[in-house]
Amino acid sequence: MAQGPGIAVTIPCAEEPFCSAAARRMRRHRIRRKNRLRCVTVELREREIDALLRRAGLPPEDRADHTAIRTALYGFFDNHLR
Repeated sequence: MAQGPGIAVTIPCAEEPFCSAAARRMRRHRIRRKNRLRCVTVELREREIDALLRRAGLPPEDRADHTAIRTALYGFFDNHLR
């Protein structure tokens, strides 16, 4: 499943007789490209997560939750980069 700001797309691989990991990666890549998205890995310092707690509404109990951090980071980008 591809995830991004407001995007959730199911990758239909079960109906094919063989779907390799490479095929799934390529399919996700094509979906991102179609939606004009890029996939990047970002390393955050603890102080940057602290800033997300203060400025992006990340709840303190979610500071170790990668999905919550990603969502807060998307919200921060939406508010400050548009």
